[in-house]
Amino acid sequence: MEWFVNKLTSAVKVLVVDDQPLIVEELCEFLESSGYRCVPCESSTQAIERFSEDAEIGLVLSDLHMPDMDGIQLVQELQRISGKHRVFEAIMLTGRADKQDVIKALRAGIADYYQKPIQLDELLEGVKRQEAALQERHKNVQLGHLNQKLQFLSESIDDLYQDLDKVRRNPAAVVKDMLGGDGAEAEQEIPAIFNQLSPRQLDVARLVGKGQTNYQIACELGITENTVKLYVSQVLRLTHMHNRTQLALALSPSASAARQRVTAH
Repeated sequence: MEWFVNKLTSAVKVLVVDDQPLIVEELCEFLESSGYRCVPCESSTQAIERFSEDAEIGLVLSDLHMPDMDGIQLVQELQRISGKHRVFEAIMLTGRADKQDVIKALRAGIADYYQKPIQLDELLEGVKRQEAALQERHKNVQLGHLNQKLQFLSESIDDLYQDLDKVRRNPAAVVKDMLGGDGAEAEQEIPAIFNQLSPRQLDVARLVGKGQTNYQIACELGITENTVKLYVSQVLRLTHMHNRTQLALALSPSASAARQRVTAH
């Protein structure tokens, strides 16, 4: 989702929460006249429902003292719902200038607070600041995901280069190491369709055949689980198999014995 500030309408929605309907109405009317789309709520329970339903909500403007769940508890619950994949910024409104409440709110990750009666122009400036902060947080999340993908790609390329280097140095030894026994025995133990796999792909296929999980394979080969998933997908595609169960059966000892009996006859 792309966050941006627009003179007419902002891409980010503002969740406005207060147990006094007139305050909700006044705040929404003011913010909407300034180009923000608002989602009005008169309780924390309703706010949680609206937030869960609408992924465009990125700013939360909430009263601190409410009967069912206070504003700090509400923001903490919204943080739990968001997890690592959704970001938002929160502004707290309070009728009492209680220092401990302010400290508690800031520790909970609430970005700003305003005391009632609210100066609307000051509040608008605060909303704009938090929208800009939200935009930066969203960029950082996207960069984090991109870095993970680049790391995964880098590991995969490194593994492929290692495979190529092994094949260049000693192809026969690689086959023997991957399958156990000499090359002639290896060719008899697996279907011919597996001959097209690289040494690392073959190694992953062999461990899948032993019933190992992606995590176990990753630990044994010294690679990440994501890299294992990539190799398993490649093996399934190259061997025209539908799933790892089919792959495991094709490499099982019983299947190997059956192929040897057919060859003997």
